[in-house]
Amino acid sequence: MEFDFNDTQREIKATAHDFLASRFRPEKVRELAESESPYDDQLWEQVCELGWPGIAVAEQYGGLGLGTVELVILLEELGYACAPVPLISNAIAGLAIETAGSDEQRQRWLPGIASGKARGAAELIADPEPVVGAAGGSAVLVLADGDGAKLIETESAMLERLNLIDTTRAYYRVRAEGGEPLPGDVRPAVDRAAVALAAELVGVAQRALEMAVAYAREREQFGRPIGAYQAVSHRLADMLWEVEEARSLAYYAAWAADAEPQSLALAASMAKARASDAASTVTHQAIQTLGGIGFTWEHDVHFLLKRARVGAQMLGSARLHRERVAELVGLGPAT
Repeated sequence: MEFDFNDTQREIKATAHDFLASRFRPEKVRELAESESPYDDQLWEQVCELGWPGIAVAEQYGGLGLGTVELVILLEELGYACAPVPLISNAIAGLAIETAGSDEQRQRWLPGIASGKARGAAELIADPEPVVGAAGGSAVLVLADGDGAKLIETESAMLERLNLIDTTRAYYRVRAEGGEPLPGDVRPAVDRAAVALAAELVGVAQRALEMAVAYAREREQFGRPIGAYQAVSHRLADMLWEVEEARSLAYYAAWAADAEPQSLALAASMAKARASDAASTVTHQAIQTLGGIGFTWEHDVHFLLKRARVGAQMLGSARLHRERVAELVGLGPAT
């Protein structure tokens, strides 16, 4: 097993970090999150020019033909920036169609998903009706259908925009009849999607940790930075442990998806459960470290907390994934 990024992966990470830092500064994220739609078409076009929508789509369908590790690298940086882009839902739709779709379905939908010009969207939460990310403006929706999934063209569905606490993304409740089944097994695609989402939550947690550390270094009480006091320094150390453990599991699961797919189901649920807990805990502790200012609308940390709370429920809660881990290792339902 390789424990470091190769040259291509390092380039993806550096490019993504620099691009997102320049395009999605905190004031831009706030502007989009407080607008009627969190997505900027011009910025999405720039994202598409980088080839990110097709990073994990095969080259024969117009994608970059890279793997889950590269997708995870990208998603961690998107989470770190709390970037309001519809990439993860588009990526999940692409994973489902490429993994479980027929040749005809792949030929029809994957080129548009890979280019970002005919986006896909995917079910993220069952509530009890499907909640889909980035459905507005998408060409095709991927919805759960029993143990499988089906495709619904957007014009054949009724979309209801939802007002969730995370305003850095758009979420819709979908009502639709019929649909075109995906003939293959969609579960491996869902597992890879869960790993990608875990990586995004790691990025969110990393950014919250850095905000807390910076504040603890600058804010003084009784003539000393608050980070010098054990109550604060121990909290920051616990936050770092949360982030690093979640990151380790996310990257192990990404490696398993590409190199040891028989381990993917267990690794994906471990990663998603840990990242969901870590992101929720670290963003909460960051606000506690910031004190009064952390509870204000004017500070940007609340966007991270809200992204973490919604992301923790997407593609299965931490409890659901812990129960799945217990079943996969033969312990039965978790208690």
